[in-house]
Amino acid sequence: MEKTKKLSLLRKRKRLGDWISKYFFLLLGSLIYTVGLEVFLVPNNIIDGGVVGISIMASYLSNVPFGVFMVALNLPFLYLGYKQIGRTFAISTIVAIVAISILSGFFEPVPRITEDDFLSAIFGGIITGAGVGLIIRHGGSLDGTEIIAIIMDRKTSFSVGEIVMFFNLFILGTAGFVFGWDKAMYSLVTYFVISKMIDIVIKGLDESYAVMIVSDEYEEIADALMHRLGRGVTYLHGQGAYTGADKQVLYCVVTRLEVVKLKDIALEKDENAFVTINPVHDIVGGRFKKKSIH
Repeated sequence: MEKTKKLSLLRKRKRLGDWISKYFFLLLGSLIYTVGLEVFLVPNNIIDGGVVGISIMASYLSNVPFGVFMVALNLPFLYLGYKQIGRTFAISTIVAIVAISILSGFFEPVPRITEDDFLSAIFGGIITGAGVGLIIRHGGSLDGTEIIAIIMDRKTSFSVGEIVMFFNLFILGTAGFVFGWDKAMYSLVTYFVISKMIDIVIKGLDESYAVMIVSDEYEEIADALMHRLGRGVTYLHGQGAYTGADKQVLYCVVTRLEVVKLKDIALEKDENAFVTINPVHDIVGGRFKKKSIH
């Protein structure tokens, strides 16, 4: 009984710690995003895509604060997100959007750091991309068009990325009529930098890869991977669909720098080995540690 109570208390503490960590990073991501937006992009009439871009243009044309449009335009999308994706996602997104809307009011008097549009597009993209990457990594979103894209992806043949790209090309094209075509082109550069920065934040600079190897020499390959690469290997039991023969499939996770050496090891032991390599976005648990190649 006492042990059960202790386990329950530990679980509650862990949940509280996870909750605090989640919303801390959501707020930190919102702050970083606002810095990039208000210090680099908005003062130079360069926009991000999605609802943020629409809000920037609407604020410029009407003199109504950016935060007002940010919240108002996202409300219908948040309702859809709550209904179609889930409450946790909707709450995380609301926290991020409201935080950015409030923080943007404090940054409006801040003078721009540079008047060079190219520098603003690059550094604004890096900073805002890092911010939105943190928000996405911790379960939130800033862009109502992404919610629409997720819903449409279930009902159409288009992917989420294709749908978001369509919306953003239209929005960035509209920026050409509002701010001029040079600003629209710089906005496109920013959009590209943001997308790459989001990938870096979510996946990390040193990506890991999950590798599956099908070979009759599985024992030799597994032994070499464990001793020469220092990586754990798992046997998965398989069966050839055509021959019906039993197969041992090797499963291993390695870093980007170790991929080439792994292929060399596999083909050295069996030149007919079948190797598949897939990127891994996150690793939880286990004993995987990134290490240098010897």
